[in-house]
Amino acid sequence: MLIGYARVSTYDQDTAMQRDALLAAGVKLPNLYQEHASGVRYDRPMLNMAIQRLQPDDTLVFWKLDRVARSLNDLLRVIERIDAMGATVRSLTEPIDTTTSMGVFTIQMLGAFAELERSLIRERCAAGREAAMSRGVKFGRPSAMTPEQQQKALDLRAEGMRPVHIAELLDQPYWRIQDLFRRQKQRRI
Repeated sequence: MLIGYARVSTYDQDTAMQRDALLAAGVKLPNLYQEHASGVRYDRPMLNMAIQRLQPDDTLVFWKLDRVARSLNDLLRVIERIDAMGATVRSLTEPIDTTTSMGVFTIQMLGAFAELERSLIRERCAAGREAAMSRGVKFGRPSAMTPEQQQKALDLRAEGMRPVHIAELLDQPYWRIQDLFRRQKQRRI
């Protein structure tokens, strides 16, 4: 069975053109789900209803990929959900049809591009963090201990005072003092 999905981004737009194309492709009107929602949102109720309606060997048909998802990662998540149900997808305007070998290959290539994109983003983020750290930018929430308290704790520890007593003296939780000493030790390594 063919299940159709049409989406427009705003309420002043109309799904008529998509609806007509889906009906011409063989989707029956009771199996057509139409939605007015931003493509950025992943939780679109009508798309979810259409996917839940799918049975093994059914096909979700849509006008264009961007009607189903705005990003490659979102598209792959939707396709994985549908594939796990034993159903397939077909775009009317792009060579995406998971009932064909080329369609499956296209999806696999999209997956490879998505993985490349994730790797490049990770690399850029790591490089950005490294550059920021070299400029002295601190990450994470601000310390609950002032620099003076931290130095006092380190000095007391160097004099041989036990962490539990340092915590009491500085009115800090024991774990915070231990964390300070652990971070200091890591800096020396």
